[in-house]
Amino acid sequence: MAEPPGIAAGDAELTNAGLFERACAVLPGGVNSPVRAFGSVGGTPYFVARGQGAHVWDAEGNRYIDYVQSYGPGILGHAPAAVIGAVVAAAADGTSFGAPTEREVRLATEMCARVPGLEMLRLVSSGTEAAMSAVRLARGATGRNKIVKFAGCYHGHSDSLLAAGGSGVANQGLSGCDGVTPGAVADTVVAPYNVVPDVDGDTAAVLVEPVAANMGLVAPAEGFLEGLRAACDRAGALLVFDEVITGFRLACGGATEFYGVRPDLWCFGKVIGGGLPVGAFGGGRELMGHLAPLGGVYQAGTLSGNPLATAAGLATLAALDGSAYERLEAIAVKLAAGLEGAFGASGVDAVVPRVGSLLGLFFGDGMPRNFDEAAASVASGLYAPFFQAMLRRGVALAPGPYEAIFVSLAHSEADIDATITAATEAAAELA
Repeated sequence: MAEPPGIAAGDAELTNAGLFERACAVLPGGVNSPVRAFGSVGGTPYFVARGQGAHVWDAEGNRYIDYVQSYGPGILGHAPAAVIGAVVAAAADGTSFGAPTEREVRLATEMCARVPGLEMLRLVSSGTEAAMSAVRLARGATGRNKIVKFAGCYHGHSDSLLAAGGSGVANQGLSGCDGVTPGAVADTVVAPYNVVPDVDGDTAAVLVEPVAANMGLVAPAEGFLEGLRAACDRAGALLVFDEVITGFRLACGGATEFYGVRPDLWCFGKVIGGGLPVGAFGGGRELMGHLAPLGGVYQAGTLSGNPLATAAGLATLAALDGSAYERLEAIAVKLAAGLEGAFGASGVDAVVPRVGSLLGLFFGDGMPRNFDEAAASVASGLYAPFFQAMLRRGVALAPGPYEAIFVSLAHSEADIDATITAATEAAAELA
């Protein structure tokens, strides 16, 4: 069999540039998720060879303090011993069965015990699948078609939810997606974040990121989530929290515990897989009873409840008690203050929003409240040179200005101090 184009026997020692050239021959854009191509920040992407704790090493042996952390799952850092041990043990028993296993029952039980109001859930393989399935369930349970979402909130790449989809499309300079037909989004209404929309009797569900983490980081305004709850109650619509990022990161019970607002449906991912592909959607017992085989809303997946993913998720959640969240927030508080000080010392206008352990970065003198204001910050063009200046100093941020900054329990005082020093020098370059 012929080798793929661009790959020849006896290649010289691998480099990031060499790997990217080879990748472009066999992967569209050289990547399997668009933001990884560095289109928003320029330059050649680094290829991760391995990770440990707060750090990753690229193909050339360069070490970076990593604030990507797989966009959220790395809440314990990379390759934590407890998670790796659980995955290895699970793999020895078999990697996939297409049949029920004990660990999926244990993971669902643990999640329901943590989140107030969550009584049943269905495990899937990604956050996209969770959100897509939650929409189908909401429509099936209510008999209505219309969905309300918010500009800049990303709920995965299913057709009906890509409208004004935040980081998923915004990092590529796109407002939508080719191949999504007008009919696919005909029942999707897009509203501005932090404004309670009109919810009428034709609305099946209102989907929201309780903390918008796909347009940078935008916190919910006071009363916004409560207003959504009240509007849905008046209209008989379902409120759906997309907690793929916030779930089990903000608190033991996610955004529901953090803000005290209870939705009808939740979408989860990231943390509950401990770095392996997983997602989940869930709600009250009666609502979840609409799912097959109990009801008429069909959803299925061969790899749903995968034994390796559930083992990793259980090991991750076992490490996340109240003290863990206190430590995470303390790390984030120190980093946020250090970044603000770095920009202030150089006279660079920038703000560093923080919600719990989630951080963002916006250039400009105002704190964005919605996607339009976040996009105005991005239009300054300062994120790309700051990203590159940090990368040269061994600090890896997300290669797109609409992403969040993720700290982990593995980030040490020395890591944070080194990051602040790098930011001070990078800010001086910008100035």
